[in-house]
Amino acid sequence: MLTPTASGESFRSFFHSVDQFFANFAALRWGPLALAILCFTAYVVLRSRALFNCLRAAYPERRFEWRRVWGAYIAAVGFKNVVPAGGANVIQLFLTRSAIEDSTFATVGAAISVGAIFDAVVSILVMLFAFTQGVFPKPPDLSKLNAFDVSYFASHPELTLFLVTLIAVLLIALTAWLSARVKAFWARVRQGYAILRDRRRYAREVASWQAASWVFRFASFYFLLEAFNVGGSLRGALLVQGVQVVSTIIPLTPGGAGVQQELLIAVFSKTAPGATVAAYSVGQQIALAGWALVLGFGALVAIFRIRSFREVIRLGRAQQAAEAAASRA
Repeated sequence: MLTPTASGESFRSFFHSVDQFFANFAALRWGPLALAILCFTAYVVLRSRALFNCLRAAYPERRFEWRRVWGAYIAAVGFKNVVPAGGANVIQLFLTRSAIEDSTFATVGAAISVGAIFDAVVSILVMLFAFTQGVFPKPPDLSKLNAFDVSYFASHPELTLFLVTLIAVLLIALTAWLSARVKAFWARVRQGYAILRDRRRYAREVASWQAASWVFRFASFYFLLEAFNVGGSLRGALLVQGVQVVSTIIPLTPGGAGVQQELLIAVFSKTAPGATVAAYSVGQQIALAGWALVLGFGALVAIFRIRSFREVIRLGRAQQAAEAAASRA
């Protein structure tokens, strides 16, 4: 059972790192920070292009704009760092669907998920690298971290196994229900995965763009390590990405707040002083999340003429309910 102490440690770690961030603010290097933000911007632009190509394959006869697909993606990225899970997906689905005339949530959602294939491969390789460096906490040691997201589930393997099994059973039941009740749903899903049926096109129009985006993501981490005086290196950038993967597996706090701080301090304990790493751990999160939020809100207003995240979530959920009702009719 979750105790107040366990749940509070994650946030105490985060706010301690915030204190260190402001204490070390004068030492911040603005040049590398600006380069990190530019690399992050390139990262989201390249990823949105890969998504755009997936949607073009799904809807070859429709004409729609890349800027609207990018706007939907960056709005979701910005919102994801404010509220964990769920809401960001609704934003991206709704805005992307609204950019393509007569599209469906099933097809758009499937097309969006195509990018997860390449991401999963990269994430697995990064995690394998991270765990071979001798600085990343071993899975059994994750339960010792003062961060509820990781420690609670790592220290309760029976509960974790139960939850994973329950989710699997629910997914199977949902799949069976959809197969029996909504046959058209699967046709729409297959439509979203159209680009996977052409391997050369997938490699050219999706994997290549995603590979380029990952280069800029690692470059962004490199320059952030430089900006906060931890020391930029390819190894360091890969370790930061490993921390990102772990901290977002169970997104119970916005942007993995608290989890990232504990893991980064553990990983870079021999690279830089603890106060410096703590300042970096929250500083890089503030920098990227803040910039994504600015871009996301700007896209909502300038491209979609929507003035709040709450409004887009409300509209998105209303359209999802309407489409589901139409499918049952």
